[in-house]
Amino acid sequence: MKQSACIVGWSHTPFGKLDLPDVESLITSVARPALDHAGVAPEDVDFAAVGVFNNGLTPQGFEGGLVSLGEPRLRFTPTIHVENACATGTAALHTAMDFIESGRGRIALVIGAEKMTALPSRLLPDILLSGAYRKEEENPQGFAGIFGSIAAAYFERHGDHREELAMIAAKNHANAVTNPYAHVRKALDFEFCNTVSDRNPLVAGPLRRSDCSMVSDGAAALVIADAETAATLQRAIRLRARSHVNDFLPLSRRDPIEFAGARLAWEKALAMAGISLDDLSLVETHDCFTVAEMIEYEAMGLMPRGEGWRAIREGLTLRNGKLPVNVSGGLKARGHPLGATGVSQHVMVAMQLAGEAGDMQMPNVELGGVFNMGGAAVTNYVSILERVK
Repeated sequence: MKQSACIVGWSHTPFGKLDLPDVESLITSVARPALDHAGVAPEDVDFAAVGVFNNGLTPQGFEGGLVSLGEPRLRFTPTIHVENACATGTAALHTAMDFIESGRGRIALVIGAEKMTALPSRLLPDILLSGAYRKEEENPQGFAGIFGSIAAAYFERHGDHREELAMIAAKNHANAVTNPYAHVRKALDFEFCNTVSDRNPLVAGPLRRSDCSMVSDGAAALVIADAETAATLQRAIRLRARSHVNDFLPLSRRDPIEFAGARLAWEKALAMAGISLDDLSLVETHDCFTVAEMIEYEAMGLMPRGEGWRAIREGLTLRNGKLPVNVSGGLKARGHPLGATGVSQHVMVAMQLAGEAGDMQMPNVELGGVFNMGGAAVTNYVSILERVK
């Protein structure tokens, strides 16, 4: 079987409200540092994939045409722009890996970026709803409204678990304190996250502000190489398995609290890797809202359906738990610049595997998982990563 492509370098901006004025500046800020980290010259790059959601967040489209502006030596490198809702970053990574694994080239550059704070915040819910089925799911509260409804449906069926959502939020904020790239590097304790207050108001349904990821700017980049080339470079993190599963876009066509596509993506990736969930050292999962992380515990097979809340209640997903989840702070505290998120998740796990995670570093990391989804579990990506060099 043809060997998987490897991650050989990366770069990452801080996430948050950044001074960088536009997507072009974000792309520029990560392209060359990633190549330098990999020890690769721009002339050696055979392909580039750029993940940006946009959809009206900024006036500049055609983001694939921006890469060479920051690195002129990429002027004639074939480059493509990829968009797949909140999973845009991983879609760009898959596009680059498909290019490399097809034999069309040896080295590819993957960039994920988003400028979300350039517009007034009141305009964002409507723009982000382009990742939902607008014929049925128009909601003045945007995706918070959609996930508020998902949380309410989960509570109706399986009991009220606001406390466990607050525990997830507190966990991720505590983890983000050691992440130099995180949007919020401040621990928010369980009491704060579990209490509705002026500083932590209800946003939609049972979801409080502390249950929702933030509006962030940011960018991240990966350098991908074929196995033969990776063997000549300083580091190599292999994607031992990767899966991509789509589900119906309308929530009305499926059980909205099942995340069936996410479950199938996990099953496929674990089978492809020849491992079980118990073999993973850690997971970076898509906690756009705390209720998403809770349901994803069930989708990944950590808990039976309807019992995802037990994973955080029993401490299984803490840094010192059976399966640490979102040791970077996750989308909740690290931030969620849409196009950058999937790339960032892979950087976070690659850093852990390479022993380059600094204060975030976990001991004895051998296998890491990534789950990145677009919409409410519409497009679902799972990666299993391991260090080979």
